[in-house]
Amino acid sequence: MAYSELRRRIVSGELKPSSRLSQYDLAEEMGMSITPLREAIRQLASEDWVEMDTHRDVRVSPMSGSEARQLLEVRLSMEPAATQLAALRRTDRDIEEMKRTAAELLPVTRTWGEEAVAAHRAFHRAIYVASHNDVMIRLLDDLWDKTDRYRRVGLELPAGNEPRTLDLNQHYEILDLVIAGDAMSAAELSHAHIVNSLTAAVTGALEDREYRISGEVPQSLWGPSNVGNI
Repeated sequence: MAYSELRRRIVSGELKPSSRLSQYDLAEEMGMSITPLREAIRQLASEDWVEMDTHRDVRVSPMSGSEARQLLEVRLSMEPAATQLAALRRTDRDIEEMKRTAAELLPVTRTWGEEAVAAHRAFHRAIYVASHNDVMIRLLDDLWDKTDRYRRVGLELPAGNEPRTLDLNQHYEILDLVIAGDAMSAAELSHAHIVNSLTAAVTGALEDREYRISGEVPQSLWGPSNVGNI
């Protein structure tokens, strides 16, 4: 319970990147002893959600352009493959769930905020769950948790104030291709959708900021971004 609650707070942004965790305050707030909370923190540290120093101080892991790029590169490798499998393996129940989540989609913009982020994730999860590859599903679940932190940052960028109707419409096109069993086209559109996503815009913005600070040229697949400062 401690692990799930702390991870939820990190993903949602309630616990801010680089913020210090007051373990005793958190234990009291959650109505539990310090022992299970510390065990949860050790598990979260092993998954890079938090960082522990030699003095047992615990902080939420910071966000960076490097991590954002790595997450996006993994998603580009895995999610199109899962979408391809979904087009080959989807069942009637999968199709029903994909259609249900598609009906609740909203543009992932500042206007719609958390409601849009939740609906967007539910739709993509319905697609990759239809791959019926349990290992891939677990990896993508974790990947989406970590990427959601960056997606929420994106809502505050200039790109988060755009209508993003192209992104929205691509969801329905991916759904149609998966239902039709067109595996290759579904995978290709999934790849294009990720490259042009809000998360990709955030990656570019973070890398640009780090480049201005360090002078190191960002090794991004998406090139320099002009979406503004963070």
